[in-house]
Amino acid sequence: MKKNILVLFLTGFISIASFSQIRVAIVAGGHQSTVKEENDLPNWDDIKNDYSGRIGIHAGFMADIPFSDKSKLFFQPAVIYYNKGRKSSRVFDPATSTVTSTRTTQYINYIDVPLNLVLKFGKKTKFIIGGGPYVSLFYSGAETSKSTTQTGVTETENDDLPVGKKPGQYAVPNYGVNGLIGFESGRLFITANYSLGLNDFYTPINYTGTFRHQVIGGTIGIYLGKPVKMESKIKDKDKDGIPDDKDNCPTEPGSAITNGCPDKDADGVADRDDKCPDEKGLVSNHGCPVIDGDSDGVPDKEDKCPTIAGLKKYNGCPIPDSDNDGVNDEEDKCPNLVGVIRYNGCPIPDSDNDGVNDEEDKCPSEKGVKENNGCPAEVKKEIIEKVNYAAQKIQFKSGKADLLPQSLKVLDEVVKILNENPELKVMIEGHTSSDGSLPFNMKLSEDRANKVKSYLEGKGIVEARLTAKGYGPTQPLNNDKTSAAKSQNRRVEMKLSN
Repeated sequence: MKKNILVLFLTGFISIASFSQIRVAIVAGGHQSTVKEENDLPNWDDIKNDYSGRIGIHAGFMADIPFSDKSKLFFQPAVIYYNKGRKSSRVFDPATSTVTSTRTTQYINYIDVPLNLVLKFGKKTKFIIGGGPYVSLFYSGAETSKSTTQTGVTETENDDLPVGKKPGQYAVPNYGVNGLIGFESGRLFITANYSLGLNDFYTPINYTGTFRHQVIGGTIGIYLGKPVKMESKIKDKDKDGIPDDKDNCPTEPGSAITNGCPDKDADGVADRDDKCPDEKGLVSNHGCPVIDGDSDGVPDKEDKCPTIAGLKKYNGCPIPDSDNDGVNDEEDKCPNLVGVIRYNGCPIPDSDNDGVNDEEDKCPSEKGVKENNGCPAEVKKEIIEKVNYAAQKIQFKSGKADLLPQSLKVLDEVVKILNENPELKVMIEGHTSSDGSLPFNMKLSEDRANKVKSYLEGKGIVEARLTAKGYGPTQPLNNDKTSAAKSQNRRVEMKLSN
């Protein structure tokens, strides 16, 4: 596995050498590696100072590629072997622990691939500064531990660190950012380097934390030989200006649009692929002209209505009218119901759902019957007379809303009429004379109307058919001057409706 990783990176690095101009350098150096760790352990603030960096080395190859002959900006990819990790040292109180001290060292080795952009200033001795991202792969690793007790020393080593994504394992891929600054003179260059990991290289067990590499160090490099400048002679057998390696017809002069192949009618379709090579056509129609009899932009071979102008999204046919009401589906708000144009393709509305549309309904907001032009049917005269007669017989205790016994028989007659005519609704109105205060009379009339309503409900008449309202002395039948006149004004009226 380790060998395969090195081979992969070296193969990719060698392939970079095929660029037009390049210098290759051997690089090596030393550095201090630390781990930036944050976690949710309760005692982390007490133990985090026990960790410190470890000294490591790095070595590898770097390419130096200018963006042009006079460019100060260079692309510097590299393949570098890096030692990373950290150390820790803890001392314990002998009075509370048999272990007096522990020392651990973590060795984690990576193959880093930095991809830096570098600026160079100066002539002979150049100041260089740059940076960029890096990617790396876990190569190998080990952990050593030394514990000192009151009776001796115990040393352990794990040279096969687990790799993977599970807790207790080290991640194979790693990535981050790095920067460099230094000087270059001739074939030699020296830089100071810094890098910081951006993803966790380790997943802890039984707690949550972040583990990221941080490296500070220096690098010395030396370029091998002079810059390599690759030049190749372009081959063009048919002299059409298109190199043979890009020419689909290298022995026949052609055009760039047809990748070097002949095109007699200059329609962008090579003659060998053109079904109409002597007639200029369209690429989308294999070099033939498009026939569109109805001039709607849809070729006849794709047009399902070739003699009627239509739209492409309807395969050349006009916008459909599914319900055949003269309003096309795109404008029809009721495409599956026959309607009229003035209602955007919907039928004439019937707001009160009484079967009579609003244009014919003389009572469009009140449910009625067709025989009465959509208005409620008129209540029969004899029924009105019976109810009015009964209402005149309703009596209460003086100054109260208590029904007198003789009123109950009268109301039972009203119940019978309502049961025989279930479509009827009743508005129960309470009225008083002007004797007494207005607030008292208004409340008394309201209470008496509701008393009648409650009695009818108690006899099985549903509440939805009944409405009660008190008017007090505001709607007198006469001048309310004499005792007889005032007696007439103290009344209950019942108004019927369908």
